[in-house]
Amino acid sequence: NWYVSSQLYLSICLLCFVLGYGHTVPLSDGGKAFCIIYSVIGIPFTLLFLTAVVQRIIVYVTRRPVLYFHIRWGFSKQLVAIIHAILLGFVTVSCFFLIPAAIFSVLEDDWNFLESFYFCFISLSTIGLGDYVPGEGYNQKFRELYKIGITCYLLLGLIAMLVVLETFCELHELKKFRKLFYVKKDKEEDQVHIMEHDQLSFSSISDQAASMKDDQKANEPFVTSQSPTSNDSSLNN
Repeated sequence: NWYVSSQLYLSICLLCFVLGYGHTVPLSDGGKAFCIIYSVIGIPFTLLFLTAVVQRIIVYVTRRPVLYFHIRWGFSKQLVAIIHAILLGFVTVSCFFLIPAAIFSVLEDDWNFLESFYFCFISLSTIGLGDYVPGEGYNQKFRELYKIGITCYLLLGLIAMLVVLETFCELHELKKFRKLFYVKKDKEEDQVHIMEHDQLSFSSISDQAASMKDDQKANEPFVTSQSPTSNDSSLNN
C-alpha cells in the first residue's frame, strides 16, 4: 500500500532524485517489485535529463557571461571565471538555502532556522536522511499544494547545485588540480604507439599509391605498336 495522497513529493524524491528519505516505502511485494523496476529505468533517465538541462543552462549562465566580460572589457578570462563562480555560488546559497530555510522556519512550527537549513542541505546534497520531513503536521494548510511546491523546489535546487558544481569544475585552477590525479603514461609507450601509427599510415599511403598506379595503367588506352617489317617496307618505298 502506498500513501501517495499525502506523500507525493517524498515518493518522487525517493525514486527520481535519489534523495531516499525512507519515509514513504512500498509494503506489498508488488509495490516493492515495481519500485525496483521503476528505479532501474527512472534513475538513469532522470540523470540524463538533469545532465542535458545543466549543459544547456551553463551555456547561458556561465560560459557566455565569462566570454562577454573577457572580450568586451578585456579582463582576464581566469579572473572573470573565478569571480563569476563565487558570485554564482553566493546567489545559489542565498536562493536555495538561506531564503528557503527562513521560509521553512515560518511554515513549520517545530523547526528553527538551523533545522530548516539542515533540511535544505541534506535534501539538495542528496543525502536524504529523512529525520526532518516538511508538511507532516496535522494542522498544515494546503498540504498537497505545499508538497508539490517542495517538489519543485527540490528539482530546481538540484539543477542549481549541478550548475554551480559544473561552473567550479571548469575553472582553470581546478583543472590543473585534477590533473595531479590523472594516470600518467610512459613516454616510451607513447613513442612506440606513434611509430606504429606512422608505419601503418606510410604503408597505407604506399598501398594506395600502388593501387592508383595500377588503376591508371588499367584505364590507359591500348596503343598498337607497328611491326618492324612494316616499318622496313615503308622505308624502302
